[in-house]
Amino acid sequence: MTAQVFFLAAFGLAAVWFGIVVFRTHSMVRSALALLFSQTAIGAMFLVMQAEFLGVLQIMMMATEMSIMAIFMVMFMMDPGGLGEMDMKHQRKLSLAAGVIAFLAAIGVSVFADWGPAATVVPSADEQLRMLGIELLGRSMLIFESAGLTILTAMIAATAVAVQMPAKKEDAS
Repeated sequence: MTAQVFFLAAFGLAAVWFGIVVFRTHSMVRSALALLFSQTAIGAMFLVMQAEFLGVLQIMMMATEMSIMAIFMVMFMMDPGGLGEMDMKHQRKLSLAAGVIAFLAAIGVSVFADWGPAATVVPSADEQLRMLGIELLGRSMLIFESAGLTILTAMIAATAVAVQMPAKKEDAS
């Protein structure tokens, strides 16, 4: 067994474990941190598979996203520390059924889909990065810019809702 396979399996198991921890904790902040660790482990899997750009991008995006999520949870949750009893599992039977169906569908697709032949020629890392840049700056640019603007608008709106406005003083005249 090579070191690459070992680390790929280790990070994969860590991602699954922290994904389970997300639903096992009583704290929204701990849940956000567990999700951050799970997604970071997936980023590490990309790094192990020598997809450096995707790995670093995954880790950077998830660190920012989960940090913002934890901050907003502390601002809006009544008990962000999880000291009170809180159950993170909602609609257990429906979610279990949906999870089992999705798992079986994913297994079915992975086993029975015609994936076509394996790539015989793989472009160099420089060429892959150049093609990714052309894709991002070409037809996908509007989608990424729209998503970024939407997320920024939502963050500003959430902050505006959270900020308490000072009470107006009535004129005594």
